[in-house]
Amino acid sequence: MNPVPPYRVGVAGASGRMGRMLIEALQDAPDCRLSVALDQAASPALGQDAAAFLGQTSGVAIVTDLAALAGCQVLIDFTRPEGTMAHLRACVQHGVQMVIGTTGFDAAQKAEIAAAAQQIAIVMAPNMSVGVNVTLKLLELAARSLASGYDIEIIEAHHRHKVDAPSGTALQMGEVIAAAQGRRLADCAVYERVGHTGARDPSSIGFATVRGGDIVGDHTVLFAGTGERIEISHKSSSRATYAQGSLSALRFLAARPSGLYDMFDVLGLR
Repeated sequence: MNPVPPYRVGVAGASGRMGRMLIEALQDAPDCRLSVALDQAASPALGQDAAAFLGQTSGVAIVTDLAALAGCQVLIDFTRPEGTMAHLRACVQHGVQMVIGTTGFDAAQKAEIAAAAQQIAIVMAPNMSVGVNVTLKLLELAARSLASGYDIEIIEAHHRHKVDAPSGTALQMGEVIAAAQGRRLADCAVYERVGHTGARDPSSIGFATVRGGDIVGDHTVLFAGTGERIEISHKSSSRATYAQGSLSALRFLAARPSGLYDMFDVLGLR
């Protein structure tokens, strides 16, 4: 049976930065109810009420036992690939839908997620922000119109704790641009430049990564032509936008028993 409000929602990584933002958003959403809060065995928050950091009581303690997923309808996961894959298998076992914002999956992990989506409904996107996904749509249009005569560079910046690079959002931007121009990102991406690199290959899509401080997430795509350049940017100042996008995604899943979707599907941007 598909979920109906109030949606019983689980949060993975409940004591992390994104986990807490998701719990706060769920506490404020009248059509959602936090029902499961998962975290690693090393978390000092284990056993505590998941909303204690807000000075509130949710009635849900933070646990490690994945069997707890049987008590929810949708799990929101912004953890790390190895954790998400374990959660995925438990969700398939218990018939729980997933909203996946984790990045850094390898090809085999992506294939396992796609296979799982034949049994449960999943929204997976490297960035749940409505603004980022509208930006992706703008990049699709720009890439078609600027397919020749413009060098394309993608610059992204994130906080010092981010462990993967380039960011999943930057990679998705590259994939959208390449696809709009009838290419594969794997065939034209340049991730490193050091030493004597020679002249720039005009067919390449370059990436530059910045890590520092508490930057939530900045992305800029530069289309550099002769005599002009176009920059399309998105800057996040709070993780709240990812949390709200995740709630939109779980509401989208309510009418879908299985399938793999992204935020373009959620927002009707196809």
